[in-house]
Amino acid sequence: MKPAPFEYVDPRTIDEALAHLAQRGDDAKILAGGQSLVPMLNFRLARPAMIVDINRVDGLGTLTQTDGTLRVGALVRQRRLEGWAHERSPLLVAALSLIGHAAIRNRGTVAGSIVHADPAAELPALLLVLDGVAVARSPRGERQVAAADLFQGPLMTSLTADELVTETRFTLPDPGDGWGFHEVSRRHGDFALVGAVATLRLRGGRIDAARLAVFGAGPTPRRLVIAERALAGHSPAPALFREAAEQATRELDTHGDIHATAGYRRTVAATLVARALADATGRAKDRTR
Repeated sequence: MKPAPFEYVDPRTIDEALAHLAQRGDDAKILAGGQSLVPMLNFRLARPAMIVDINRVDGLGTLTQTDGTLRVGALVRQRRLEGWAHERSPLLVAALSLIGHAAIRNRGTVAGSIVHADPAAELPALLLVLDGVAVARSPRGERQVAAADLFQGPLMTSLTADELVTETRFTLPDPGDGWGFHEVSRRHGDFALVGAVATLRLRGGRIDAARLAVFGAGPTPRRLVIAERALAGHSPAPALFREAAEQATRELDTHGDIHATAGYRRTVAATLVARALADATGRAKDRTR
């Protein structure tokens, strides 16, 4: 199939792009990498009156790290971040390598995947577990939207129709923190049926802090706050991880579809949470040793 007719605009500045979004509102769609939007256009699942192509907008391709904060501009491709992370963040590499295939990551943008808000995608879950934010601009000014407040449902965010995400920011784990990332999919490159990501900090043989998120199991990626609190202060052990995994399943709002039942997702989520925590423990460096 081919897309329904639309008006195409090619702004060169952020203000120009924002003016088009303000004019058309919900009838406009932003084109960056196009790896999600173009298939939706072709199948006519999306029928915007206007496409706002931001690929020539100045200032959206920055990729910088200041202290522990990674700032990723709206036009940074997933493959570029993957290359940057190879010597700096193995957690990012593990997550990015599971996004589609290399050809998709060559065009797909980090911000585009996040604001598309597919509940089975890796990057929204990563933004969530790393206490990330999306920086959104509109004619009213700029605001920072925490990942915990960004995802509202499948393919739904709290962004307004006239907002453009100019960058995303991740709080990277400290060098001594451990991490784990696991997902189950039918084939490599497919969206995850279920996935789990964990970071963990050890101090004096006990868990000083842990972060957990599950994706693919429900309408949005889910940060497992109660399970995180239950881990703090305890010595890492398989029994503790099993308890955390059971707590995780109680926090999840799992759903079933043609790919997997809700019960399957709940069971697999528990297994992946335990595995991610075990991996994170094995990679963590105790801060008192």
